[in-house]
Order: sequence, then C-alpha cells, then structure tokens
Amino acid sequence: MNTANTLRKDGKLARVLTAMVTPLAADMSVDYRKARALARRLVENGSDGLVVAGTTGESPTLSHEEKLKLFEAVLDEVGGEAVVFAGTGANDTRASIEMTCDAQRVGVHGAMLVVPYYNKPPQAGLYRHFAEIAEATSLPLLVYNVPGRTSVNLAADTMARLARDFANIVAVKEASGMLDQVAEIRSKAPEDFIIYSGDDNMTVPVMAVGGDGIVSVASHVAGVQIQEMIAAFVAGDTARAGELHRRLLPLFKVVFVTTNPIPIKAAIALAGFDAGPLRPPLVEATEAERVQIRKVMESLGLMPRSALT
Repeated sequence: MNTANTLRKDGKLARVLTAMVTPLAADMSVDYRKARALARRLVENGSDGLVVAGTTGESPTLSHEEKLKLFEAVLDEVGGEAVVFAGTGANDTRASIEMTCDAQRVGVHGAMLVVPYYNKPPQAGLYRHFAEIAEATSLPLLVYNVPGRTSVNLAADTMARLARDFANIVAVKEASGMLDQVAEIRSKAPEDFIIYSGDDNMTVPVMAVGGDGIVSVASHVAGVQIQEMIAAFVAGDTARAGELHRRLLPLFKVVFVTTNPIPIKAAIALAGFDAGPLRPPLVEATEAERVQIRKVMESLGLMPRSALT
C-alpha cells in the first residue's frame, strides 16, 4: 500500500475507519490472537481501515511494547486489505515522536495523533507539537481533536495551517462537535485534506459541511450499515443517508451511554465476539447499561440469532 496516498486506494477514499477496541484476556494481558480475529471481522464487515491503540483501544493503559505488538499483529492480518493507522500521540512531544517513529519501523500505513491532553498548551504549542512530529516522520498523519477528553480545542486556523505547511499531515478526526469549525477547516485547508467525523452521531452533519467520512466506534457492530449511509450521501441521496442516520441514531447514542470503550465492548460481546474485560480504572458495563445496549441492538437486528433464544 502506497503510504504517500494511504487513505485513497485505487482512487477510492477510505471513508469508514474503525477505532478498534483492544481484546484482553482474563488476566488483563493483551490477546493478540483475538486482535487479529477482530481486525479480520471488522474489515469483512464494512471497515475500510482501522485505528489501533486509540482511546477506544484503551491506549492510556497499554505499554509502548504492547502497542507495537498490536500494530504488528493487525498489520500482518489485514494490512494488505485495509488502512492501518497507529495511535501514537501523547501529551509529551518527545514521547509522541518516539512512538510514531517506532510505529513507522513496524510498517503501519499512518499514525493518529491526539491533541495533547492535561497540560493544555496554547495554539502555538499545539502547532509546534504536531510540526515536530511531522518533521520526524514520513508517515501520513491523522490529527485527533477531541476537546472533551483533552480539555483544549485545536482551532480551525491552527489545523488548516498545519495541513498547508506539512504534506504528511493529511487528515483530521474532528470530535469537537462544532460544525462551524469543520466548515472552516474545509474552507482553509488544502482541497485534498481529509476530514473525518470523530463522533458517530455527527457523521452525516459533518459530511454536509465538507467532511469525508468517520472514525467510528459503532462500526464494530454496524459497519455495513454505516458504509451504506455514507455511500448514499456521497451518491447524492441525502434523503436515504438521513433516513439511515436516524435509524442508527439510537445505536450511536447507546454506545456512549457511559465512558468509551465500556459500552462498545459490551455491544461486541452481545454481537457474538468476546473482546474480554477492560483494564482499570475502567470497569465493565452495568447490568442496566447492558439491557439498554441489548434493546437497541435487537431493534436494529444486530444480534446473532443464537443470542435471541
């Protein structure tokens, strides 16, 4: 796969990237065999690509070595068929550079870099952070703006400037919830810059103001349906896209009924794939939360027949 044009293969844009959970064994170790199986399942069910060891993959509790082994396993399993982006960002620029360069040596197709969290850098600091990483690697970079987790927003002007200044900063995952910010990035960034919604429930609205696709959580259990929704929008059938969006909206909401990735791991289990427990400080979904998730999945026909008896 040509890393210079990673998100476009044979002229087709990768529109659904799944932020993959990290399967864990009962002893809380990473289950690399199940990671392979899950990657395969996702690619066969609507995912154009995977983001490995992002927040949904419990990145805060994965070691450097565990992340690299995950990248290797997923690449080996599906790297010839799907885009594999590695979650390599941190709130320490030097650590982000080290992780990104190590991921590049493993052979990933690109890296996702979260906006630095907790230390709350100003816009000048955010620019410098991403600029230094971009200068240290030739990997295509996907910037992840999620102020709800990081406590700081990457402004549209800063994102657009980074996209103009660095050819390998190719995309943004926008989870700010601000449609005007998405529209502003679209207006100010290079024409070929890619904008992904970072929230499932904002996919169609984001695309309506210039977005290109989704880095999804719900695609773990509804990848085919999300692909259909996006394909309808791209084809100009906005009525059909809106209809599918409204149908899937209960799922988009319920997989965030509590802290991500707690609900999606429960949903995956209900769909017939046991991705194991969550590492502390995260905890399992409550019974009440499971009931909510199950009810929505049943209504959408996302439960295997064996689970309905």
